[in-house]
Amino acid sequence: MATKTTGQETNMILTFKEFTETKNIDRTTLVSVLEESFRNVIAKIFGSDANFDVIVNPDKGDFEIYRNRVVVPNGEVSDENKEIALSEAQKIESDYEVGEDVSERVDFAQFGRRAILNLRQTLSSKILELEHDTLYNKYKDRVGEIITGEVYQIWKREVLVIDDEGNELILPRAEQIPSDQYRKNETVKAVIERVTNDNNNPKIILSRTSTTFLQRLLEAEVPEIADGLVAIRKIARIPGERAKIAVESFDDRIDPVGACVGVKGARVHGIVRELCNENLDVLNYTQNTKLFIQRALAPAQINSIVLNEEEHKAEVYLRPEEVSLAIGRGGQNIKLASMLTEYTIDVFRELDSDSVNEEDIYLDQFNDEIDQWVIDAVKAIGLDTAKQVLNAPREMLITKADLEEETVDHLLNVLKAEFEQQ
Repeated sequence: MATKTTGQETNMILTFKEFTETKNIDRTTLVSVLEESFRNVIAKIFGSDANFDVIVNPDKGDFEIYRNRVVVPNGEVSDENKEIALSEAQKIESDYEVGEDVSERVDFAQFGRRAILNLRQTLSSKILELEHDTLYNKYKDRVGEIITGEVYQIWKREVLVIDDEGNELILPRAEQIPSDQYRKNETVKAVIERVTNDNNNPKIILSRTSTTFLQRLLEAEVPEIADGLVAIRKIARIPGERAKIAVESFDDRIDPVGACVGVKGARVHGIVRELCNENLDVLNYTQNTKLFIQRALAPAQINSIVLNEEEHKAEVYLRPEEVSLAIGRGGQNIKLASMLTEYTIDVFRELDSDSVNEEDIYLDQFNDEIDQWVIDAVKAIGLDTAKQVLNAPREMLITKADLEEETVDHLLNVLKAEFEQQ
């Protein structure tokens, strides 16, 4: 006799029918997962599921299970799972005969509470695995793409972002622009930085600080880049502060810098706002290293450059009044220029003719006024004489020699006083 589907069975199917609507898992895959889960439980109970038919219908929110057995003479049943006595078969249909197949609907609830609990756990595990696979497959080939999502949760170390299908994406603190401020339910734009799948636990990591994010924003705003007429060669960023972008044109009629900036900066205004007012310096790319360094240090005017190509170092000489421009506020300009050109850049003041004629003095001769450890620290960065120190930027002495500002100021005052006396 066929039995009715229980409320527990129906609710179970409805639960996963709702899941397909929210997680965007296709119906064929869902049916396959549900059927496999039922079969796993049946196999644990009966030792095999080979003689069972499982029919799942998520649209109606129900399922049916049928057990197929062969009719054998009364008293000759050796396997109750696969065989049924003639008298029992004739209770289902009076005209059954020995050797015929009997298909009987099974009430899953009759297997007991443990079987139902086992089924729920199996389904939950498989659905979670399926959800992870779907998320990973959706994003694994999209690294470098820009995505817009909704801020769902804000934590100290990261922000949880939800995409348009409800998938969870992570924007770590280290990948946020320092001045970024987030509120729940507002939209956020970022680039897909990386996708991991450790232990079948996919994580989609977003970034707003990577150079790729800036590159994709430019590609979206500048048609010449999208058309392949202008190429972005290199990008250096201090997120939220300043960036330098080297571009090149493949058409002599197109000015790559003008194409990227637009009339009165129209093409970069939106990008600057998106990057929290990050200043963008766009310059022409060149394979001429000296010229590239010169352009990267703009707006400073360079007098001469000495390259050490093996060690990727450059000594840049300029007039004293140009030094602060080359270094920039907080050392940003020279730092970005070094990042962009991939050269360690040291700037030096060029002496005027009067200074050149003055006699230089080795630092060791000042050990009665300057601590020897300070002298040794300055000599360690390649400055051995008083004039070399005076011609070097104050910021370089602080950062490269790792000296306190007060110590550097004392050093410079002692050296200046010596030449003033002369």
